[in-house]
Amino acid sequence: MDFAYSQEQQMLAESLGRVVKEDWSFEKRRQRQQNNELDGNSWNTLAELGVLGLSVPAEYDGFGESAASLLAIHQELGRGLVSEPVVPSAVICARILANSNNEAVKQQYLSAIASGQVIFSLAYQEGQRSDNLANIGTQVVSQDGQLALSGQKQAVWHAGAAHAFVVSALLNNELVLLVVPADVEGIVINDYPTMDGSRCGNVDFDGVRLDETALLASGEAALQLLNQGLDDGIVALCAHAAGAMDYLLQITVDYLKTRQQFGKPLAQFQVLQHRLADMYIQKEVALSMAYVAAAGAGEPDQDKKRRMLSSAKIKVAMAGRFIGESAVQLHGGMGMTHELEVGDYFKRLIFIDYLLGDTKYHLKQLEALE
Repeated sequence: MDFAYSQEQQMLAESLGRVVKEDWSFEKRRQRQQNNELDGNSWNTLAELGVLGLSVPAEYDGFGESAASLLAIHQELGRGLVSEPVVPSAVICARILANSNNEAVKQQYLSAIASGQVIFSLAYQEGQRSDNLANIGTQVVSQDGQLALSGQKQAVWHAGAAHAFVVSALLNNELVLLVVPADVEGIVINDYPTMDGSRCGNVDFDGVRLDETALLASGEAALQLLNQGLDDGIVALCAHAAGAMDYLLQITVDYLKTRQQFGKPLAQFQVLQHRLADMYIQKEVALSMAYVAAAGAGEPDQDKKRRMLSSAKIKVAMAGRFIGESAVQLHGGMGMTHELEVGDYFKRLIFIDYLLGDTKYHLKQLEALE
């Protein structure tokens, strides 16, 4: 896979970097966190830059880019701790819809995803049923030419901001994926903040009535679509984490160059230089594993794909924890105060471990391949 950026990708990354530096500054991020609703202006900015259309095919007003294109863009988003629902909507669900055979749904939603008019989220997790994507309790039955959906999904990323969901369920004991508008009768969303300043929600479906056109895929095709969306999401998350680590290392170095002890900057103490060197190594490991994830997303051998993606997610999580903990320690007690952004980056890096399968889940995936 060629990871050299095209001229268009380089220009987009540079433009996004400038916008993120200005519009997602420490102060502006904190202002957004105080508001439980999505900031429409910031979301429109991402749409205008083309960020939301990367995974949308060109015939639906997107760019039709592969997972490799997510690297540069999501590194920039990670540097600014951008918390808008780019990954669940414009990466995971966009890929699922784009790869489905439901043309009516694609016509209805893909252009709207690229323009930012519609936000999607993936509702697939159910409590302890995380080891097997098809081991779920949510049920859908066919009644009078319609579908009736009942069940609960937990930890739905940005559920409160979503206009629609891609929902996994069982129809006659077979896995299916459905497109479910968020405003239909029978849906209750319990939205809550997460530790890193973004949001999740539990979603209850109580006999939600849907047209049969809401069915995206069933059986093996549904599982394949679900994995394709999650795989791209892992690529984006790894790149986001690598960007966050890069920025966190940068501000830690700047702090040690400024803070003085015994009449000289902390950065001149050899033991702290060794810690910074370890942080730099882990940052480079995380970036390398983000590239591994991007290559894995396009790997035709399914076992090799799973090994590459799960390994990348695990190593990035480990690197993020080390860099986050080290940055807090090197800043001293101030590292976890609300006045500094160090703690914000640490929390994001920790939270990323729990998204799209935690370390325990991905270790089990690797174990199953042995």
